Amino acid sequence: MAAPSQKENPKVETLNSKKLAGPKPSVSTQQYLDIAEIRDNTVIMKDGTIRAVILVSSINFALKSEDEQNAIIAAYVGFLNSLDFPIQVVVQSRKLNIDSYLDRLKESERVQKNELLRTQISDYRQFIRELIELGQIMSKRFFVVVPLSPGSNKAKGFWQRFSEVLSPSKSVRAKEEKFFDQKKDLDLRLNLVLGGMQSMGLQVQQLDTEGLIELYYTVYNPDIFLTEKLVPTDQLRVEKE
Repeated sequence: MAAPSQKENPKVETLNSKKLAGPKPSVSTQQYLDIAEIRDNTVIMKDGTIRAVILVSSINFALKSEDEQNAIIAAYVGFLNSLDFPIQVVVQSRKLNIDSYLDRLKESERVQKNELLRTQISDYRQFIRELIELGQIMSKRFFVVVPLSPGSNKAKGFWQRFSEVLSPSKSVRAKEEKFFDQKKDLDLRLNLVLGGMQSMGLQVQQLDTEGLIELYYTVYNPDIFLTEKLVPTDQLRVEKE
């Protein structure tokens, strides 16, 4: 009796197909993030709310005179009272990274022709490296997050989803117009916050799109961001849902 061929045994064919196909790709971690998109210097959340992030300098309050301290406190109180929306203050602590500075010292040591100066640079570079490693010196950065919640996080109804399927281009245009309208409102809040913090003598800078991507990369990858540098933003590949 002849053995059944592969065509006569669909089970064998199915098993072979699965074997050739290999394992299914793992689920992207992007779906576990609350961030849907970063564009136009704005963070767009999955619930429809948007965010702007400001990098803020620090003040050595203890070194100020009593009058200067009172002026700063009064400006801060006035700033908080001028807001009719919430803000978030974030302090990011990271181990100080001076690799680029050490690389410049190493290059200076290499090109230095004076033997005494070369030795001094080498000793200084070794001292700085040991100081950072033993002292665990931390660097701090301060951010202020300005949110806008337009109330667009409600679940879509059946007819709204049905209309988007029938006319996707119209839906895209509507979303774009809605985003820019929301961004105008966010910019008004942003300017108010920037002006209030500048009145306290703080240096402020809104993070652009590239700065936002770098910030969230370091936040979500605290253990590897020093060794695995973020690729240029124009080379990033983002999976669309």
